[in-house]
Amino acid sequence: MRNFETDVQMIKYKVLRAVAEHALNEKMDDVYYSVPLEVIPGKKPTMRCCVYKERAIISERVHNVLGGERGSNVIQVIDIACDECPVDRYTVSNACRGCLAHRCMKACPKGAITKGKDGKAEIDPDKCIHCGRCAKACPYGAITENVRPCERACKIGAIKMNDQQKAEINYDKCINCGACVSQCPFGAVVDNSYIVDAINLIKQADHRGYYTVAIVAPAIASQFQNASLGQVKQALRNLGFHDVVEAALGADMVAKKETQELVEKGFLTSSCCPAFVRYIKQHMPEMAEHISHNLSPMAELGKYIKENSAWPIKTVFIGPCTAKKYEQKLDSVKPWIDCVITFEELQALLDAAGFPPEEQSNQPMTDASYFGRVFGRSGGLTEAVVQSAKEQNVDFVPKAAVCSGIEQCKVALLKAKMGRLAENFIEGMACEGGCINGAGVISHSPKDKMTLDQFAKTSEKESINMSVGSYETKF
Repeated sequence: MRNFETDVQMIKYKVLRAVAEHALNEKMDDVYYSVPLEVIPGKKPTMRCCVYKERAIISERVHNVLGGERGSNVIQVIDIACDECPVDRYTVSNACRGCLAHRCMKACPKGAITKGKDGKAEIDPDKCIHCGRCAKACPYGAITENVRPCERACKIGAIKMNDQQKAEINYDKCINCGACVSQCPFGAVVDNSYIVDAINLIKQADHRGYYTVAIVAPAIASQFQNASLGQVKQALRNLGFHDVVEAALGADMVAKKETQELVEKGFLTSSCCPAFVRYIKQHMPEMAEHISHNLSPMAELGKYIKENSAWPIKTVFIGPCTAKKYEQKLDSVKPWIDCVITFEELQALLDAAGFPPEEQSNQPMTDASYFGRVFGRSGGLTEAVVQSAKEQNVDFVPKAAVCSGIEQCKVALLKAKMGRLAENFIEGMACEGGCINGAGVISHSPKDKMTLDQFAKTSEKESINMSVGSYETKF
């Protein structure tokens, strides 16, 4: 069994793997009934009040593994699993001394705080408006704020508690970054999976006469601790993909085009992170005109492959990002990318098929330059744009605001909006640290950036121009 950072990841893996096994063996008729029994086989509960509730939640997870509600929304809440977090936002702890001052009562604008029989403060949850003034006023710090992990993780206020005390997503605000997914301790917030779609694309390729290509994001270099990216490539080939290409090649292509656009316009925000792009469009639409018109590396490479192929191609992007699943649904991207799965889903799929990467032979990966590969972490896009400007001998100096996380993105965008940003380029990454910390990664390690950089340095392509210019389509 694989090792995981949390039991939530373990359960997610078990469900993904079980569904994948059913799909690979073409036994999908009873998947809603059989998978819960396979994942929760005994009669004793391991996490919830009873085994029946555990299986009911697993059944809902199966639904999400099969694509969930097939709309544009990628992130969804399993209501039945969302029932363990504190209901009351502010509560009075044992630190309350029942003091004479009762500043908390005076501070409350709604009269929600009263003195109990023992003189200690009591909060009426029906009157409380969650303003927090009582907590600030208490000299003992006895009033505590209970913020749900999903709410704390969401930096744009897109997830709140509804009238049924369940988490609810405001899709007009949601940017599909998946921060709530990775932080929910009970796994109640999930990203829809398209792992079965990927399996079907592979299985139907020969029958329907098309070629399958896996496009793998550079952040994968930090994910499989006991296997190289070359071994992952071989595992994907064994799975049935006709070819495996580094998405970093698409990053090289985008770096070159984005540099040209930056020189032309004088100011630009990057287009590589779909959650960052959606944040601008949803929350700061007046800055949308400054978003680079170039496709992301994923879409750019998918477009290149399909346009330069002698026969039909189906592409599957494999990366660390839940927002890529949303991006794939866009009209500008859908023709070039047919399916998106995460690294978590890839691990479950390869294990289900019996091709663990660490047991495979090593295949060369030589598609991209160092600069394309470091797109997988914060600051990498900036390095690539600066390098591309040098290679193109342009009379323009890119000055980038490197934004790690949506909060830094917001600050930079506000400064630019007010004309106070000193830089002429905003590199926006919704996930802190960049793609290596995406919601769909297998592990989060302080060493991930170093591992990615080490992998990037093994590239045989010394420049972006060499990467883009020397590439000959293999399709």
